[in-house]
Amino acid sequence: MPRYMSISLEKRGVECVAELYDKDAPRTCEAVWRALPQAGDVQHAKYARNEVYTMVPRFAAEEPGLENPTVTPIPGDVVYFAFDGGMLDRRFKEDKGVDHLPGVIDLAIFYGRNNLLLNGDVGWVPGNVYGGIVEGLDRMAEACHDVWRSGSVGERLVYRRIED
Repeated sequence: MPRYMSISLEKRGVECVAELYDKDAPRTCEAVWRALPQAGDVQHAKYARNEVYTMVPRFAAEEPGLENPTVTPIPGDVVYFAFDGGMLDRRFKEDKGVDHLPGVIDLAIFYGRNNLLLNGDVGWVPGNVYGGIVEGLDRMAEACHDVWRSGSVGERLVYRRIED
C-alpha cells in the first residue's frame, strides 16, 4: 500500500501531496516516515535552480546511504540529502542555525526543469529521490517561484504524514 505525505509552504498556504517510493528508496522512505513531521525555514537553491528545501537535524538512527540517487532531479522529485558538518560553509551554517550540529539533513522538492546538482565548492551532490509529487505540483511550483522572487523570510517548509 503506497504511503503519502503532505508538503506545504506554511505562510503561503500552499500544499502538495507526495507518494513515497518505498520500492526504489526503502531505507530513505522509512527514515523520513519515522521522523515526520519535519519542518524548518525554507530556502531557495542557489546552484540547483528550481529547488526549495529546509535543513533539519539528523533524525535517522543509521543514515540510509545512497539509494535511487540523482544529480539531475526532475519536476516533482522529493529528495533527501545528508550533509556532514564540514561540507557546508561556516556562514551558511550560522545563518541556518545549524552550525553546532555535526551534520544536517536537507529535505528538498524540485518544482521545475533543468536542475543540476553541481556545487561550485564540492562538485556533484547526489541526492536520494524518495518520493514524487502526485498532487498540487502546479500550485506549489508557483509558490516556490514566489519564494525565489519575493524571498523566503518567515516561510516554513513542512512535511507531514498523510494517514489513511
